[in-house]
Amino acid sequence: MITDKEIEEIVLGFLRADPWQLVVPAMVYRELERRAKCSGCVPNVVDIIVKTTENYHMQQARTPGELIDVRARLATLKSKRIGGRRERRSTSHRAA
Repeated sequence: MITDKEIEEIVLGFLRADPWQLVVPAMVYRELERRAKCSGCVPNVVDIIVKTTENYHMQQARTPGELIDVRARLATLKSKRIGGRRERRSTSHRAA
């Protein structure tokens, strides 16, 4: 069983090494020497990573203008991605 505290400590370790690196769940699982077997916990790990990253950058910022709202930036990226074509067959494709 993996606790929130373990994940937060690992994320903080990554951020201390390089504050602007992108921490992904695979990095956390590799550090824990575990695997996400069914991937049901991955969304929770992502939420913990985002929350920990936001808190880390809030503590490091000197002025409010230096703060970056990670969730807003992720929502912007997601909205751009949704409108685009995904890697799969188009709806007009028919098998013979």
